[in-house]
Amino acid sequence: MRISGGAARGIPLSVPRGDAVRPATDGMRQAVFSSLGARVPGARFLDLFAGSGAYGLEAISRGAAGGVFIEKNAKAAACVRQNLAAVCKSTGVSASVASVRQMDALSFALAPDETPDLVFIDPPYELIAELAPALFARLADALVAKPDALVVFESPGELELAPAGWTLRKRLGKGAHQPTVAFFSPTV
Repeated sequence: MRISGGAARGIPLSVPRGDAVRPATDGMRQAVFSSLGARVPGARFLDLFAGSGAYGLEAISRGAAGGVFIEKNAKAAACVRQNLAAVCKSTGVSASVASVRQMDALSFALAPDETPDLVFIDPPYELIAELAPALFARLADALVAKPDALVVFESPGELELAPAGWTLRKRLGKGAHQPTVAFFSPTV
C-alpha cells in the first residue's frame, strides 16, 4: 500500500499486523481524490477510524494544510504516526501539521482552528449501522462553522446511508459487493 498521488507519491504505508484495520485500496483513494480535486490543497481534514492513516496522508501529500487522525487501536495509531513522519519528510512539511489521537471516533473533540473542510470515515463495516447515526449527529455539531464541509464515507456497496440532515452529493464504487464511497454535505 502506497501514497497514490501528490508530493509523497509512492511512499509505502505501514499497516498493523492482524485484522485491526482494513486499509482503503489505492484505487479507491485515487478515485476519491480525483473527485475531490481542488478541494484538497489548503484544506484541513479529520480522519476518523484512521487505521493506517491512508486518507489523511493522501490529503497531506496532495497539499492539505493538515488535520487530525482519530484511531482507537494502539498499534494502528503507532502506524499512523510512523506513516505521518514518512509522508511529511517526503513532502517537506513538518509532521506537526497533523495530530494523531488515540481515542474512540465518537469521542473526538476539535479546537476551533481544527474544524475540518474534509472528513474521511472508513469504519469497520460491521459497525456502520450502529455507529452512523451518532457519528453524523456529532459531525453536524462539529461542522456548524463550515457548512460547505464534505464527509467522505467508505462502506460496503450494499449499504445505503441516508443520514438525516445530510445530502448525498456523489457515490463512487463498482457494485453491491465492493467498497463504495459516499460524499455527504450538511443539508442547508
